[in-house]
Amino acid sequence: MPRLMRNLLRISALLAWLALSGVSFAQDVEPRRWTHLPVGLNVLGAAYVYTDGDIFLDPVLLVDNAETEQHTAVVGYTRSFGLAGRTARLDVLLPIRKARWQGLLDGVFTTVRREGLADPIFRLSVNLVGGPALKSKEFREFRAARTTSTIVGMGLAVTVPLGEYKKDKLLNLGGNRFVIRPEIGVVHTRGRWSYELTGSVFLFEDNDEFWNGNKLEQNPLYVVQAHVIHVFRRGKWLALSAAYGRGGESEINDVRKNDRRDTILSAVTFGFPITQTQGLKIAYIRGRRQEDVGADTDNFAVVWSKRF
Repeated sequence: MPRLMRNLLRISALLAWLALSGVSFAQDVEPRRWTHLPVGLNVLGAAYVYTDGDIFLDPVLLVDNAETEQHTAVVGYTRSFGLAGRTARLDVLLPIRKARWQGLLDGVFTTVRREGLADPIFRLSVNLVGGPALKSKEFREFRAARTTSTIVGMGLAVTVPLGEYKKDKLLNLGGNRFVIRPEIGVVHTRGRWSYELTGSVFLFEDNDEFWNGNKLEQNPLYVVQAHVIHVFRRGKWLALSAAYGRGGESEINDVRKNDRRDTILSAVTFGFPITQTQGLKIAYIRGRRQEDVGADTDNFAVVWSKRF
C-alpha cells in the first residue's frame, strides 16, 4: 500500500478513535437529579471514576485491539435556592483526568497518554411542578405530609472548554468547544419508591481548531435515561438505571465520518450516610455499543459528599 494511503488511514483511524472514546462520558447516568431539596442547602463532593473500555473501529482503518483506560477525579459543588417560588439547583463539576489510549495501528503498537484538567460542567435546574422553595423546617413538614408526589423539572448544563487542549494533537482531555445540554425530567415518588425519567439533547459547538487547522462538526446526541430508586431505613438507597443514546455523527472538513453513536448504558448505584452530614455513593455503569463500530466501557465510581 502506498505510504500516502497508509498515512491517510492512520489519520482517519485516530479521528474515529477520538470520536468514539468519550461515548460513556457523554451519556451520564445520574439518579436523583430532580430530588426536592430545601433552599439554602450546600453540598461539597469529591469523586473518583475508573473507566476501562474496548474501542471497535471499521477494519479498513487497520486498528486492532484498541483500548482506553481513564482515571478521573472530580470536585463538585451543589447549591439549592429559590427561584420565582420554585426550588432551583446549581451544580458545578471540575474534573481532572489521567487517560491512556492504546492499540495496534497497522500492526504497530501505539499508545497515547494525557493528564490534566478536563472540561468543567455547570448545570442549572429548576423544579417547575411539585418542588416549592422551602427552608429546612418547612421542607421537613412538607415532605412528611406527602408520601406520594410528582416533580417535573427543567435544566440546562453547559460544558465549558477550559480543559487541556493542544490543536496539534488528535487526542486531548478538553474538547475546545462548548457543549450545551437542555434537559427535562420527571420523578414520581410513592412511599419509599421513586421512578425517574430524564430526556436530554447534547448540542455541540464546532471546533475550528481541530488537529492542525481542521474543522470538527457534530450533530446533536439524543439521550433518555430512566431510574428506579428505593430508599431504605437510615438514609440508605439503591438505584437501578438504564440509558440510551443515539446520534452525534461527526464531520471533518464537511466529510461525514459515519460514526453515529448508538449505545445502551445500565447502572446500579448504592448510597448511604457515614455521618449526619456526610454520605458515600458507589456506582457501576456499563456501556455497550449497538453497532459494529463503537465502544464498550465499564465505569466504577465512588462519591463522597458533605452538606452544610
